[in-house]
Amino acid sequence: MTSVQVDKQHDGSEAADSASGEGYHRALGARQIQMIAIGGAIGTGLFLGAGKGISKAGPSLILAYAIAGLVIFFIMRALGELLMYRPVSGSFSEYAREFVGPFAGFVTGWTYWLFWVVTGITEVTAASEYMQYWTKNTDGVLNQPQWVFALVFTVVLFLANLISVKLFGELEFWFSMVKVTAIVGMILICAGILTIGFSDAGDTASMTLLWSEGGFFPKGIGSTLMTLQMVMFAFLAVELVGVTAGESKDPKTVLPKAINTVPWRIAVFYVGALIMILSVVPWTHFQPGVSPFVAAFEKMGLGIGAAIVNFVVLTAALSSCNSGMYSTGRMLRDLALNGQGPKFFTKLTKNGLPLVGTSFSAALMMVGVWINYQWPGDAFNYVVSFATISGMWAWIMILVSQVRFRLKADRGELPQSSFKAPGGIWASLFALAFIGMVIVLMGIDKDARISLYCAPVWALLLGVAYLVLKARNPEGTAFAKRS
Repeated sequence: MTSVQVDKQHDGSEAADSASGEGYHRALGARQIQMIAIGGAIGTGLFLGAGKGISKAGPSLILAYAIAGLVIFFIMRALGELLMYRPVSGSFSEYAREFVGPFAGFVTGWTYWLFWVVTGITEVTAASEYMQYWTKNTDGVLNQPQWVFALVFTVVLFLANLISVKLFGELEFWFSMVKVTAIVGMILICAGILTIGFSDAGDTASMTLLWSEGGFFPKGIGSTLMTLQMVMFAFLAVELVGVTAGESKDPKTVLPKAINTVPWRIAVFYVGALIMILSVVPWTHFQPGVSPFVAAFEKMGLGIGAAIVNFVVLTAALSSCNSGMYSTGRMLRDLALNGQGPKFFTKLTKNGLPLVGTSFSAALMMVGVWINYQWPGDAFNYVVSFATISGMWAWIMILVSQVRFRLKADRGELPQSSFKAPGGIWASLFALAFIGMVIVLMGIDKDARISLYCAPVWALLLGVAYLVLKARNPEGTAFAKRS
């Protein structure tokens, strides 16, 4: 994007808003954006991952989610301030490019793309595993190979993303609706048990379970801190609402409303749900690898709960893969438009969809499913662990870009955003420090440490690629930092 285009977008005109779509069709309405924002904060990290967190930290996991949720709110408000300054698709790499430098934009775009490709691979594979719940015969033998479901899910979601952005929005709306309904239902059931006392857990259910089973920190504050990496992983994808900026019908109205729902989403779906579950079932009953929702239903004597939760987790996995299909094509096109990726990724269909980028990403997801089929085990899990650090890189760039933007706006070098982040740069600096602490904790944890080993290798590959592109086009605007 040239400096002339940037200046046009800064003037606040309707034309500038239209241009920021970069050829995309603004087909995502308020209803869809709201549910994409809600669904982005609810995934397998909650439905499955919380079981491991509870077993490690007990009820204090609630506090970990609350503190991390505050940090996520700071990140999202920083993103919102940037979006209202200039709403563009591929926002993270665009802002990193403008406020940090061309190499930062290059790294951010390609890293976020990789994050969603890897996430798409893992989620479609997980969805295939969840399908086995219904396809095993009475002897536990699979009636259908796992790869069949992986193939079907990948192809169906790929085709849905090629029809129209509105269809993507509808899928995400209903995927999110299922997840929200499941959590609200669980909260209401637990509330009923606590007040009326029905089900097998009615006699022992009490809020005192939050501190009576060894205390609120039964395994010490150190164990609670070590769960923060899992907690942050659960929140990955909440920033997806920023990628929709170029295709929102009314971004300057819809996006702030969606971002402002972050506090109550986290309060209800994470903090509220865990308070209710741990008040009905003692934390000692939860095990790693077992959904706390399933365990809670079993303790209550509600056997149908396992089937319900399995369907919800399947929906969460498909939702994540659907989001991956959507975002990867947009990030590749943004990189290509700035000369930091192959030009053929810039092509759009008549419906305003990035066909080539989405197809390329879907093809890689198919390869990943095949790799998982051929060589399951640690090697694949090590690749998956990179998703956490790559996802947090986008958060880091959002915060750094917001700090640089606010400093320039306060000096009068840029127009002020109409949606200022509370706490200004201090809130962003706090969030950056918190993310830094989480990365240090990942280095301490032997299970998560591998992701930090992968990061320098990926950075080296990107550095070489960037130098090659710059050598081929030394005068290109993509390699000149904007002022």
